[in-house]
Amino acid sequence: MPKKPRLSDDDLLEMHYSLRLSRAFEERLSVLHRQGKIIGGIYSGIGQEAITVGACYGLRREDFICPLHRDLGAFLLKGVPARVLMAQVFGKRTGLSKGKDSYLHAGDSRLGIFGNTSMLGANLPVACGIAYGFRLRRQDHVAVAFFGEGAANVGDVHEAMNFAAVHRLAVVFVCENNLYAFSTPFEQAFAIPEVAVRAQAYGFPGVDVYGNDLLRVHGVMQEAIARARRGEGPTLVECKTFRWHGHSEHDPASYRTEEELIEWRSRDPIPLFERYLTEKGLLTDEVQRRLTERIEKEIDEAVAFAEESPWPEGPEAFEDIYAPSEAEVSHGEG
Repeated sequence: MPKKPRLSDDDLLEMHYSLRLSRAFEERLSVLHRQGKIIGGIYSGIGQEAITVGACYGLRREDFICPLHRDLGAFLLKGVPARVLMAQVFGKRTGLSKGKDSYLHAGDSRLGIFGNTSMLGANLPVACGIAYGFRLRRQDHVAVAFFGEGAANVGDVHEAMNFAAVHRLAVVFVCENNLYAFSTPFEQAFAIPEVAVRAQAYGFPGVDVYGNDLLRVHGVMQEAIARARRGEGPTLVECKTFRWHGHSEHDPASYRTEEELIEWRSRDPIPLFERYLTEKGLLTDEVQRRLTERIEKEIDEAVAFAEESPWPEGPEAFEDIYAPSEAEVSHGEG
């Protein structure tokens, strides 16, 4: 059982804001996608917000995350403004990659975000490389790598976990187990009850946690992060959850039953956390009203910023290809 995280009332309200902002951002993306305003696919993380908020809240700026395509909340938690993230989704010049790509592969090294690859699971070896760099520099920073249960059967994941264990790297592997790898149910791809049990074979702790309970996720993550900072090596944290939408917005998810969806929607992580805040006297109708207005305004402004931002004109394709030279860095260029 994880220790209860030491969170102030302000922390709890900020986490609630992050949950609500992540949900509102993703809900607006679904609408924009249906309106034909989004370039490329949308891979919704609605229903999984407690994992990204619980995992990323309290991370240092210097800590790195390697998020997946459903982890837009992680970008917001690490400091990407909603308007910049929206511009990234729109493919505009003002986005993180300056219009070169959609949000799927975006990152920002200044904020400790490494962009994802289409080969799911391939971000785990990268996280190990980042953590190895921390070790060489004798820094107590941490790398947090997200992956799904489908990617758990990819060779890159096994190699990364073994390497992290051997070198006692400061990595936390977060498995977002939403029970379906595209359309493949968990029980058809695994002969074990949880992904977390594999950690024992690598030689480090594995923890299974209910991924819709924000405080439980945060508590487990805080223990894993503290352990990593102490130089005690990696941890595998498996978060059981469920994605409400299909694999992508164009996937009707007919491979799931209506009863299954109803059951998991009744376990919505946001009302679950809001009941806790209400019992503590932190969430009143007035607080909720002001928060809703704040978030709606923030999302509206983000969409307006993205729509009004310029498209890339072509020469941007030749920018940021190489790391700046020492001379450029010393003169403030790049």
